[in-house]
Amino acid sequence: MMFDIIITNGTIIDGTGNPPFQSDIGIKGERIEAIDHLDNVESNRIIDATNLIVAPGFIDTHTHSEGDLLINPDHEYGLKQGITTELLGIDGMSYAPLSKKNYLTYRHWLSGLLGYPPADLDMSSVSSFKTHYHHKVSINTAYLIPNGTVRLEVAGFKDVPLDTDMMKKYIKLVEQGFEQGAVGFSTGSSYYPGPWTSTKELIEICKLVKQLNGIYMSEPRRANPERAFKGGGVAEALEITEKSGVKLHIAHYRTDPTNAGSVESHMRLIDESKNNGSDITLDIYPYPSGSTIPVSYIPSWAQDGGPSKLLERLGNPSAKKKIADELEQSVNYSRQVEDMIFSYSPNHPELEGQTLPDLAKSRNSSIGETLCDLLISENLELGYVMPPPVNLSLWRQVSKDCMDLLARDDYMVCSDITPAGSMPHPRTYGAFPRILGRLHRTYNTMSLENLVHRMTERPALRFGLTNRGKLHKGYFADITIFDKNNVIDTSTYDDPKQYPSGIPYVLVNGKVSIDNHVYTGAKSGKSIP
Repeated sequence: MMFDIIITNGTIIDGTGNPPFQSDIGIKGERIEAIDHLDNVESNRIIDATNLIVAPGFIDTHTHSEGDLLINPDHEYGLKQGITTELLGIDGMSYAPLSKKNYLTYRHWLSGLLGYPPADLDMSSVSSFKTHYHHKVSINTAYLIPNGTVRLEVAGFKDVPLDTDMMKKYIKLVEQGFEQGAVGFSTGSSYYPGPWTSTKELIEICKLVKQLNGIYMSEPRRANPERAFKGGGVAEALEITEKSGVKLHIAHYRTDPTNAGSVESHMRLIDESKNNGSDITLDIYPYPSGSTIPVSYIPSWAQDGGPSKLLERLGNPSAKKKIADELEQSVNYSRQVEDMIFSYSPNHPELEGQTLPDLAKSRNSSIGETLCDLLISENLELGYVMPPPVNLSLWRQVSKDCMDLLARDDYMVCSDITPAGSMPHPRTYGAFPRILGRLHRTYNTMSLENLVHRMTERPALRFGLTNRGKLHKGYFADITIFDKNNVIDTSTYDDPKQYPSGIPYVLVNGKVSIDNHVYTGAKSGKSIP
């Protein structure tokens, strides 16, 4: 047999958690044809993996790449982390299924996080959404149906309960989405119009998701706590899974500098629910702070009507003052803005890297009023990053907590990629190699093969990504080759657009996408499953 590619002399970690072994891998077309010693076998290309680990391509369970992929299909910041598949439609927000009008509305509201993809795209169904990525980008993508997106389509950008007709339309869109290849359903903490959905409504929707054998992914709610069971958060997510029976996946659930070192208490409610029969998994990224869009913190009443109405209110002096006052009085908001660093401001890029408090001081204005003014001048197109703690011992403890959580059998790895702007969160370039290299070598809480399992087969099985996540004959040749002793992240908070080192080769569907650290230009990604 003539192979297209043979990977030879490597140490195989096959994704299952089984011990490493020495072997070669023969690839023909898109798939693995042989895992054996292939001496004297002909091949069009030989990749020598001496002293390297050959593993399945990493599966990222939480990204916000859908907008940037439509602008930048090369996606080097994902590929060079060893990621070959990403889940989209996370946190209850994305582009499908939406009418043209609603797509343009949500494209605007999400621009600070997802950027501005082309306006003339058909996003009317999950099927049409998938066509924009299939064989057109460098990486595989899978899709979760987002609550906020569907709610926008059936009820508009309005704070109204879902009546009978709306719910029927909602259910139909979810059913169609699963028929067209969606792998789950998602909700987000504060991404409107999603937070206007009540716990009761989400339970009814998740009963359907269970029937369709889908996963419910929850970013625990912060906004509109009065509509949520016990005020939202993890308690609401657990109530939904317990009442609906749906399989639950909790997004980026970790400790932070406020509760570092409290892994056991942090997991108590989840473990109690699991002991009572709930099917729960989680994911994590390895940083002590996050990133999002300031518009998501605007009070609920001011969001009603969508971006145009919000901008109208921000331009009204009395409404603007009310919004600013509520922002400053909000506990959740105050916690976030102390050192908010703007990561994305396309209309005034000089703002990127500046902090909100410093801008407020320079303008002799309050933090709330300054943010309102910025949202007006930037047409809502703002993203921000929170810096790491100054206390390095807290940062180290959060890192150790991350590895302790990953040692559990219910955890997976994610990046929470947020690529927009010149100052993105360092997770966009470094999450997987940071865990695989820096943290694994520092906190030896599990074997390398078990860590790789959390990046590969575990998410593939959880989200129904067939024939992926494992090195096995007949499986798609999504493969990451790395140096276990030298793989490391180089992206930092102050210099984030830095690629990792120690991952010289990445293959997507049998095509070499990263070749000796260099992107080849291959657009071999599929929209799966």
